[in-house]
Parts: sequence; structure tokens; C-alpha cells
Amino acid sequence: MDRRALIFSVASALIAASLNVGAQRTAKVAHIGVLCATRCEGSPGIDALREGLRSAGWVEGANLQIEYRGAGGQTDRLPALAQELVDLKPELIVAATPQPSRAAKNATSTIPIVFISVADPVRVGLVESLARPGGNVTGLATVVPGGYLAKLLEVLKQAVPKATRIAVLLNPSNEVTNAIFPLEVPAAARQLGLQLQVLEVRTPEGIERAIDAAVREKADALWIPGDPIFHNPAERIPDLAARAKLPAMYLPRNMVAAGGLMSYGPDFIEMYRRGAVYVDKILKGAKPADLPVEQPARFYLVINMKTAKALGITIPQSVLLRADEVIQ
Repeated sequence: MDRRALIFSVASALIAASLNVGAQRTAKVAHIGVLCATRCEGSPGIDALREGLRSAGWVEGANLQIEYRGAGGQTDRLPALAQELVDLKPELIVAATPQPSRAAKNATSTIPIVFISVADPVRVGLVESLARPGGNVTGLATVVPGGYLAKLLEVLKQAVPKATRIAVLLNPSNEVTNAIFPLEVPAAARQLGLQLQVLEVRTPEGIERAIDAAVREKADALWIPGDPIFHNPAERIPDLAARAKLPAMYLPRNMVAAGGLMSYGPDFIEMYRRGAVYVDKILKGAKPADLPVEQPARFYLVINMKTAKALGITIPQSVLLRADEVIQ
């Protein structure tokens, strides 16, 4: 190689390296917000969301910045927290569970929103339809609309046949529960020969008082249809139920792993991981209106036999045979 060719080669390499460094410095960092009813950091669901994002190539501190806002169970704070995120002008907002999803939708009609773990989003007006969400909102539904809450009550009755009075914990701020519960549950309770004691709980601090009220009213079992203030931390209600000697039915599996008697619901961790797929698609240019709402493919019955023994309950063999997982 002559001298001129060598100089040209070195110069070309230096220019290429300079351009590469410049490209790295100016590489776009995606900016998203995450809104939670309780806490975001340390939540198993949000951890699964981040894991899914990493699998799709989005790494915090590299090409992704995430702003977290958690209401600590005080759902009346959510509108202000949603507005904080909107003011930061993220490329999208992930809203975990119903109340954050409503707060985010009320705060913006332009920034894309991916909701996770919302039952029947059509009924409460988050989307126009499951197949064509319309607007700026899409995501992952918790349950298939139609009869799901009634099915939960039926499974609880089958597992604890002697139960006739069921205490139900409901959060009045959860518009999904408010919409579905009166349509499905009273008729199912009558058909099963059950009396329901509905206990309203608006904050985590009210949970213990509600369970004490269930004991005073001689409830035979507890039913927790689902709400973020009931699920975090996972062991809170199972510990209180054990102290009260009440069998309880939950929605997420992690509450059974934490000592609850049984759960019947979708795989929530996988649901959050799937939420990352929606985030990835939108960050790459997809429109929420064109992304159908995803529904769970199956539901899992999980039973904690150690808890059943501690409560002196014999779960019928017919129920055990249907269980997807039995924790010994």
C-alpha cells in the first residue's frame, strides 16, 4: 500500500469512528411513564414488565427512561400523579390496574396508554371494543367479560361447601368492580344459597377493620374479587385471614403463595410481561387504536393445602383434581 492510500485508509477509519461515536451520543432514548395504584418499584408485575422490555431490547439507563408514579394505595392521588406524567410528555404511559387506567385516560387523549390488568375495559369505557380499541388506549384485560365473578363465587362454594355467609371486600373506587359486581354476583349468590356481606374498603388501612367486621358478623369465608390495594403486599390479607381463621378466595396466585387458601385467575406476571410487547410496538410506531385488547387464554386454580390444614378445612377431591397447582 502506498503512502497516499495508507493516509486515505486511516482517515476513512477515523471518520467512520467519529460518525459512530456521534450516532451513539445522539441515539434516541425512549421516555415512558408508569402509573400504579400502590407502588411501582418492587412490584412483581412491574418487574415482569421491565423484564419484558429488556427482552425487546429496551434497557433502562441505556435507550429507555421510565418515570414511575405510585399512589401508595391512596387512589384519590392518582389524577394528580397522572397529570404529573402527562406534563413530562412521555411517549406513552403504562397504567397498572383500573384506577390508574382511568386517571391516565382522563389526563390525556393524545399520549398512548397501555393498561394492564383491567377487567371488561369496554363496559367502563376505556376502549370502544376489544378488537378495535379506538382512541389512545389499549392493553391487556384481566378477565373475559361475562360471568367471571360468578364463577369465582362458585369455585369458593365448591371448595368450602359448608360456607353459607361470605364476606366480600370491595373498593368503591374500582369502577370495574362497581360495574360488574351487581350484574353477576347477587343472582349467583342466590343460586348457590349464599348470603353476602359486602364490606367497602377504600384504603389499605381499612382492610383489618373490614376483616374484623366479617368475624363479628360470623362470616364463614372471605372473598377478595380483586383490587390493587388488596394485593400489595401479598401477605397482608392472608395473614389477617389466618388470624381470623377464615378461608379466603383471591384473584392472583401470589397471595396463595403468601399463605392464602386459594386463587382463581389469569397469570398476572405473564400479563405484565406481555404488556411490554404493546409498549415495544407503540414505541416503534404502532397506534393504540389498531392494537386489539388482549384477553387471558386460561385461568388457573391454585390451592394451598398447608393453609387448608391450618384452618381445619378438607378441600373436596373433586376440587383438588381440577386445581392447576396445589401448594403443600
